[in-house]
Amino acid sequence: MPIEILMPALSPTMTEGKLAKWVKKEGEKIAPGNIIAEIETDKATMEVDAIEEGTLGRILVKEGTENVPVNTVIALLLEEGEDKKALDSYKPKEAEKPKSEEKKDAAPAVSSATSSAPASVITSAPKLAPKPQNTDNRAQKTKKSSPLAKRLAEQNHINIANLIGTGPHGRVIEEDVREAMLRGGGGAVKRDTSEFITLPNSGMRKTVAKRLLESKQQVPHFYLSIDCELDRLLDIRRQLNSKSAADAGKEGPPAYKLSVNDFIIKAVAMALRKVPEANTSWYDDAIVQYNNIDVSVAVALEGGLITPIVKNADQKSIPQISNEMKDLASRARAGKLQPEEYQGGGFSISNLGMFGIKNFAAIINPPQSCILAIGAGEERTVVKNGKIEIANVVTITLSVDHRAVDGAIGARFLAAFKEYIEQPATMFI
Repeated sequence: MPIEILMPALSPTMTEGKLAKWVKKEGEKIAPGNIIAEIETDKATMEVDAIEEGTLGRILVKEGTENVPVNTVIALLLEEGEDKKALDSYKPKEAEKPKSEEKKDAAPAVSSATSSAPASVITSAPKLAPKPQNTDNRAQKTKKSSPLAKRLAEQNHINIANLIGTGPHGRVIEEDVREAMLRGGGGAVKRDTSEFITLPNSGMRKTVAKRLLESKQQVPHFYLSIDCELDRLLDIRRQLNSKSAADAGKEGPPAYKLSVNDFIIKAVAMALRKVPEANTSWYDDAIVQYNNIDVSVAVALEGGLITPIVKNADQKSIPQISNEMKDLASRARAGKLQPEEYQGGGFSISNLGMFGIKNFAAIINPPQSCILAIGAGEERTVVKNGKIEIANVVTITLSVDHRAVDGAIGARFLAAFKEYIEQPATMFI
């Protein structure tokens, strides 16, 4: 009997993925350890190894298919001695029917997201039960819309039939009607598709949107800002980079090239060692305080962002952090990170200084309790001993989950961080 090859769960949180590519083709021999396919998760593209030996008899899920649920049968493997006739007798396990189908008298689910059936079973949007038609509103006959959208459209004399729905399965929702009102009220018309392009949301973008929305809705954020002078740090950075370049000479590239962000990662790690209460996560039954200092660093990608982790950052030198971060960022942009390299971490850093952003407040990445937003360093006037001087200054903003970290703890962390940034030699002790 053919062996089922299932859609693997490549991370603890993965529920579905995209079958990006079949490396092996039908009829090819497969041995344990051979790469058979590439699966795109919400964060990376990962290779899938064969576990069994045999011949790839039939591919059931074509490459490029998105939203394939974990444990879905994606292909069949013929064992030694089996021929293709064995495929004809193969019968997939009957999928469990949704409860809404078992009780015909019950109202059907409005969206597949709320159904108890596996996603692979649902091939189209469930049909709504017929409702009495309102002869005074022809739009309701031809366009699916929410009750609130219908009421709002009627009140403002807008024809729902002329609107493009952005809700589930093209349903017109309140926001669509309000946009129509802004575009001309009663004179609102169907949008000209030549005026915009549609950019499909990638799995990564959907995941980022979902998690950050949940964070902003469920995590009580508060913010603390502080200014740090960078002159000493910039001076030490120049000295170290010059020495690295001189040591390399013409023989090859320098052993390291330090960025300001490398110093920031180290300063965060050292400050967390001083104030471990900031290296925590909130859970309903307890606050978890981490022993290891693992710092997540936001890296922008074409389809979203990812936060690779510099593990045990307090125990590493700044050149080590620099080289490791360059490798993580490079593999992140290529979609080659392993789940353990971006899942976890106790504290995050988001740096937009290279884009000239003066200051901003980042959204916390649950279950972490803090994220540090780094602005652009710039020359500013400062007062020292009653005299006006020029100094390179950066504004730092700490976003904090007030359930786990109080204001006093956040302030102590920022004070320790500022000390390391303004006296960078202490990070080498």
